[in-house]
Amino acid sequence: MMQRCLLKCSQSSKSAKTLRQLTSLTYSRLIHSDNKKPATLTSVTKTEDEQKDRFDELTRRDYRFIFPEFLPDPNPKFRNILRERLERKDMLDRRDKVEIPEFYVGSIVAVTVADENSPNPNKLSRFVGICIDRGGTGLRAWTIIRNVVDGQGIEFMYNIYSPNVLKIEVLRLEKRLDEELYYLRDAPPEYSSFPFDMEAEILPEGVSVPLNTTIVKLNPRPWLIKWERLVDMLEGYELTDPFATPGKVRKHERFMSLRNPGWQRQTIKYDLMDQYRKTIPVETQDEVWEEVGDKLEHRDKAMRRVAAKRAFIRPVKKI
Repeated sequence: MMQRCLLKCSQSSKSAKTLRQLTSLTYSRLIHSDNKKPATLTSVTKTEDEQKDRFDELTRRDYRFIFPEFLPDPNPKFRNILRERLERKDMLDRRDKVEIPEFYVGSIVAVTVADENSPNPNKLSRFVGICIDRGGTGLRAWTIIRNVVDGQGIEFMYNIYSPNVLKIEVLRLEKRLDEELYYLRDAPPEYSSFPFDMEAEILPEGVSVPLNTTIVKLNPRPWLIKWERLVDMLEGYELTDPFATPGKVRKHERFMSLRNPGWQRQTIKYDLMDQYRKTIPVETQDEVWEEVGDKLEHRDKAMRRVAAKRAFIRPVKKI
């Protein structure tokens, strides 16, 4: 009888140990889902501090945020495995010839393109501004750069992998509170004004990308978009007097009433199926990073070294 009890206790302890191992394996799977190598079911023997350091390192090198255009379109209607693989190959070849560094919405970048209408003798045009949006997948990836020149807001939309784009320089690498900054169009010019001779700010190696928590105060009405309806969805702007008259209050109440668009916007964030349709499966991400991860990391490190040399070694003009 005693032997049976000991046997059951040993089996229960083994099952508990197996459960802990599976839990640690699942945690390892989530951590390594965006790494350059596919996640494998291996036992975790590292301490908690080492796991935390590893997690911070992987967060800094999170490929799905640094190179979002390499992931396929979540919509199945636009999926084609052969086309996506050929596009990734062309994108890697293009990155070998053109500098396309890491940047996010809110970063200050300078884009140099070939322009036959440019007044410069070399027929090159360089534009400096803040990235207010970025999107697209594959070779259709694009970005919008905004700057205020002589009191006039100017925006350029660039295809990142276009043959006309010769160089993309990151002058200040940072993130913002929102994934799009279209409200800068209705903001004072100082939020979008950047000098064309701005010098690059180099972050130390291993430092996480800083988050700019600036709250943009929008101008009084009129606006290009009814921003009072997007207060719950965007965090980076502030309204001084959104409902100036009783009529605007009644319109907003109707907009937020039951089954109206405002009510639907409040409930869409709880729709799990909507989030599922907009997400790429982890297995698909692992396959993509296994295919292009090594080349992307090698190219990114090379560009960082070149950018650091440019920042500390400046050419001296000889008279």
